[in-house]
Amino acid sequence: MSALRTGELAAAAGVNVQTLRYYERRGLLAEPERTLGGHRLYPDGALTVLRLIKAAQRLGFTLEQVAELLEGTRVGSNRRADAGLRARVSGKLSEIDAELAELTEVRDTLRAALAAGCTDLLVCGESPGCPLPFDGLPMTTPSLS
Repeated sequence: MSALRTGELAAAAGVNVQTLRYYERRGLLAEPERTLGGHRLYPDGALTVLRLIKAAQRLGFTLEQVAELLEGTRVGSNRRADAGLRARVSGKLSEIDAELAELTEVRDTLRAALAAGCTDLLVCGESPGCPLPFDGLPMTTPSLS
């Protein structure tokens, strides 16, 4: 494959032209060479970089994290030990495990609310068997006197 113009690269990667320019500004995508007429010409590797960016985003990595991953892989870069793929993936797995634990707790609480027959938040909240998390809130109504 030869060098690609902006529209060609965007179409091949399934992104829009503004996304390419944004990735350039963020340093995710190297600034391409230009034709005499000023058109950008991206090298073959740009498509691979774009595919990696999109794959990493689907896996939950932020663009900042993707930039750090890409920086750690560039030739001649000062590789940081924590910028490696294994360390980043391990960290992302820990984040996902924590999110899954939180979501599991929410799901279980909602199931318990259904099983308890909760049909009204106010009534359920005043019931001692209410499974909804009113932790830390006073269970008595303050007096107005």
